[in-house]
Amino acid sequence: MDWDILLSIAIGIGLAAACGFRVFVPLLIMSVASHTGHLSLAGGFEWIASTPALIAFACATTLEIGAYYIPWIDNLLDTVSTPAAVIAGILVTASQVADMDPLFAWSVAIIAGGGAAGLVQGLTAVTRGISSMTTGGLANPILSTVEAGASVLTTVLVILIPAVTVFAILVLLFFAARRIFFRSASVAAA
Repeated sequence: MDWDILLSIAIGIGLAAACGFRVFVPLLIMSVASHTGHLSLAGGFEWIASTPALIAFACATTLEIGAYYIPWIDNLLDTVSTPAAVIAGILVTASQVADMDPLFAWSVAIIAGGGAAGLVQGLTAVTRGISSMTTGGLANPILSTVEAGASVLTTVLVILIPAVTVFAILVLLFFAARRIFFRSASVAAA
């Protein structure tokens, strides 16, 4: 497999993981980066770089980030954000995997992109649920700030240094999932 194809898959998966933190932040940053010529998009996804898309992503990002600062509404938003994050993860991954067989490209987008976004979104939803139960939602705005920052940081780093960032994301996801699994197993045992 060609290095450019692996790199485009890595960028797509990294952007999908960022969609798990916030659905629209990666789309907004992708729109800006591709609008200014810093990010290439696969054929058929040039609309992401258009001015109307840029405006729509900016509005959606503002509303999404603002809604996550309202305790308990943020938990309701996770219900809608989970399938939206998976769809956005598929979309951003597909927008990066060019010059390959369409069946392979869409398989990677659906399985790896949708899976990465769903896993990150699932972990954030579980973390928010624990925060809501233990602090009555008082710590949720802090958690929302961390998630929004993680989405911005992940997206920017994936665009600038994709291979390193994707490796770091995979390592962090492994340890986060392991910690949640072992914590829930110890709670169930007690």
